[in-house]
Amino acid sequence: MGRCLAVLVIAVGMLAQGEPLSAQVASPPTDGQDLPRVLVSRQLLEAEALVVGDVVRLSAEETGDGARPFRIVGVYEPTPDPLWITGRRLEARLHLPDLIDLTADPADPLSAESVTSLNVALVDPADRLAFARDLDARVPGVSVRRTVRPLGPSEPFVVIERFHLAISIVTLIGSTLFLLALMVMRVEERRETAGVLRLLGVPRGRVIFNILVEGVLIALAGVVFGVLLAVVSQEGFNRFFQWWYDTPLVFVRVTRPVILRSIAYAVPLGLVAAVVSAWLLLRRDVLSVFRR
Repeated sequence: MGRCLAVLVIAVGMLAQGEPLSAQVASPPTDGQDLPRVLVSRQLLEAEALVVGDVVRLSAEETGDGARPFRIVGVYEPTPDPLWITGRRLEARLHLPDLIDLTADPADPLSAESVTSLNVALVDPADRLAFARDLDARVPGVSVRRTVRPLGPSEPFVVIERFHLAISIVTLIGSTLFLLALMVMRVEERRETAGVLRLLGVPRGRVIFNILVEGVLIALAGVVFGVLLAVVSQEGFNRFFQWWYDTPLVFVRVTRPVILRSIAYAVPLGLVAAVVSAWLLLRRDVLSVFRR
């Protein structure tokens, strides 16, 4: 049972360390032997055909020297992270004392008592500068840095957001032109009806109002169809990409603000298309509407 595993160990308070360990599946210990416990990620469990209760030997050295046995007591799903979407989450979680014992340098007596970084969450983030000044006065040489930095123009998610914005603008322009063409064709088909209404004394405003109502209804029908299509298909998209990337990350989510924003865009665009088509029809002379 000498299979080797590549494991990234994560423990509370030592997230920045992330030392790669080598591991081997070990033979079960004798009865009564108490072993330290370890959690493994679902991806690691499936990749190495492990089961809860197996004993693995972990080492801080790539060669496997100084390996110690650990018993798998549970499985966890790593927190979804878009930055890790293409990476395999082969991870394990140890108790902090076990991790310190495993990674401590025997040649350095202070290695088990030293830390290189700590994460501190403030009750009021506005006190960040005062906290940094106070800490620097008490412990000289300590550097305080924010773990959450503002997004710059070159950040991946900023670039993706701009890309989505460009696609949205192109889609809105294309859909507006399509709706305008549709309204113009429908108006052209009803030229004679509009001419008859004008000759009967129907006010120009009444004809324009009917065309505006029709444009708004067409726009609303398009919104309803698009929202229903998105709601029905989002589950399929999520399941496919979650299977493809082996992650619980949600890729598509149709929320209420998205629906309301779609309606807010569609209705004014429908009005614009209706106004343009009505103007193209009513700017002509009544007799020209009858093709005379």
